[in-house]
Amino acid sequence: MTILRRSLLTVVSAGLGATALRGSPARADDNPDAEHFAQRFIGKPDAKVTVNEYFSLTCTHCAAFAQGTLPEIKKNLIDTGSVKWVFHDYPLDRVALTAAMVARYLPVDRYEPFIDALFASQDRWAFGRGTDPTEELWKIAGLAGMSRETFDKAIGDNGLRTWIVQQQKTDSDMWKIDSTPSFVTGGKKYAGEMSYEAFHKLVSS
Repeated sequence: MTILRRSLLTVVSAGLGATALRGSPARADDNPDAEHFAQRFIGKPDAKVTVNEYFSLTCTHCAAFAQGTLPEIKKNLIDTGSVKWVFHDYPLDRVALTAAMVARYLPVDRYEPFIDALFASQDRWAFGRGTDPTEELWKIAGLAGMSRETFDKAIGDNGLRTWIVQQQKTDSDMWKIDSTPSFVTGGKKYAGEMSYEAFHKLVSS
């Protein structure tokens, strides 16, 4: 899903309020719930190759990649210890931002399965006609073991919301990201859905 950087920041900031991108960056150690800011990844922490994925939970291309290519990458590259896969929130709209916040309120070991579940059911919770995306998110979060109290706290966490947007802006400035999914490995950015063969060639070179 391609989107101009200026348009991206306009879309996100419109959902946050005018002050969300101002002031000093939110820091994990300023918040008692610092685990919400921790890096989310799968694979060996000291794997030889690190791949950073920048994704939006409402991006159909990200969903296609997650359902079609990533399972093979997991099986052949991540589970074998060759690749560490790092997830980076890059929400392209308010619904994706809310979903990212909810995901970060789950225990770390439930994060990646929850992301998989959101991509697998994206048509229903993100684009379902006549449905409330927030309530659909709650149904999936509840199945993942989250209480309604925690869910409501997650979607109302202004500190986490601001942090995600600030991280997104930093990533955008650093890597010139203008579409999702995008990937950074070996100091280079690659954009768009990739086949397993393309990824294998990329990390083996």
